[in-house]
Amino acid sequence: MNDSKKITSALISVFSKDGLEPIVKKLHEQNVKIYSTGGTEKFINDLGIEVIAVEDITDYPSILGGRVKTLHPKVFGGILNRQDHEGDVAEMSQYNIPQIDAVIVDLYPFEKTVASGASEAEIIEKIDIGGISLIRAAAKNFKDTICVSSVDDYAEFLELISTKNGEISLKDRKRFAAKSFNNSSNYDTAIFNYFNSEEKLPAYKISQTNGQELRYGENPHQKGYFFGNFDEMFTKLHGKELSYNNLLDVDAAVNLMNEFKGEAPTFAILKHNNACGIAQRETVQQAYMAALAGDPVSAFGGILISNVQIDEPTAKEINDLFCEVIIAPSFSVSAQEILESKKNRILLIQKEIELPETTVRTCLNGVLVQDKDMVTDSAAILTYATNNKPNSTELEDLWFASKICKHTKSNTIVLAKGKQLCASGTGQTSRVDALRQAIEKAKSFNFNLEGAVMASDAFFPFPDCVEIAHKAGITAVIQPGGSIKDQLSIDYCNEHQMAMVFTGTRHFKH
Repeated sequence: MNDSKKITSALISVFSKDGLEPIVKKLHEQNVKIYSTGGTEKFINDLGIEVIAVEDITDYPSILGGRVKTLHPKVFGGILNRQDHEGDVAEMSQYNIPQIDAVIVDLYPFEKTVASGASEAEIIEKIDIGGISLIRAAAKNFKDTICVSSVDDYAEFLELISTKNGEISLKDRKRFAAKSFNNSSNYDTAIFNYFNSEEKLPAYKISQTNGQELRYGENPHQKGYFFGNFDEMFTKLHGKELSYNNLLDVDAAVNLMNEFKGEAPTFAILKHNNACGIAQRETVQQAYMAALAGDPVSAFGGILISNVQIDEPTAKEINDLFCEVIIAPSFSVSAQEILESKKNRILLIQKEIELPETTVRTCLNGVLVQDKDMVTDSAAILTYATNNKPNSTELEDLWFASKICKHTKSNTIVLAKGKQLCASGTGQTSRVDALRQAIEKAKSFNFNLEGAVMASDAFFPFPDCVEIAHKAGITAVIQPGGSIKDQLSIDYCNEHQMAMVFTGTRHFKH
């Protein structure tokens, strides 16, 4: 069965004319009757190609400043009629409705207008009405009509009509219909999210049209995709393609390092979304070496990130380590040359962009959406729970540890000293186990915990953790507080001259 249909007529009404000229010329060459409106009509006329104004078939002018041009039964009847339906064929003849086999539309750039910081009045005028209606009508009637709904599809459509002499198969028409509904739903989502930024209706809509297929998902037997604008956030200088797991680690690294934006040189090494080493020093080289000392074993194959430019001395040190990804605001020329000596090593320059303020994850047969944890613990929110107050060095270490703790999988305990991560206990079902894991790990890498500090992502319901910490040499503790048994931990700290501060903010990370 031959399901191909030859294009005999086309309605063209686009915002962007880029790439349109060869399409118009090819349609004209194939004796296709062309209908158009406004600026597109003028564009086609200027090419010296005959075009019929939509007003000539509707007997109605463009009105309301161009807001209403194509919204007319003769236009939509020409698109939506079913060519194998006897009643439709009769009505087409009765009302003198012209057949339209192809619709080429490119919508007003709503998202670009919003991103440009335009006024509300300008943004509202970029909500396309006629164009979106034409797309829906033509895509719905894909059995008889082909819909080209974006400038991104011009080249593919041109190749299609050129190689098949205007004969379009049902398979191709249906594929373009899918593209069209993808474009229209994405457009509507952008408009809704613009309005809902103020209204805050209990609805969550997300639309990403630039999906990238990854080598595989979390494991080789799983398919994986990334939907987002990676190039908007990073400049990739070197290395292989990022994997699903790489992207998760990069996300964790960026979120962690955002806590140290604008501070002294800070370097972190992450593995499985958790920091295995992080330190802040006077130079980036010193920060890297101190971060590496936190866990040189786990650093193998890790994700590295710096909050300042990576220079040549630091690059020479890093080059001895096998690592997957290195992220920084910039690399010196010599540092880049050194780090590019490993073919697969990925180098990323992080750009300054606004990140989403919500987090999303699948759950059961739906999704969970929440505000991102934007609270960073600081002196302004601290409550001094114990008689003994932390000294200035301990306070700085407590803030340092709390930032790491916020970005470490719960249940977690973080131990730090001298603005260096000594160890953390991550993802444990018991906070006591998390603390014991951290202490054991710190000792295995020869850290002296005398004078170290401890951060916890949630309160202590019993004094067991502060007791274990005290016996390991830890002198100051930062935690949310809020347990009905807080006083038990406070009493132990007071009895043993430990300092403990409450933040009032829990930082669970499941």
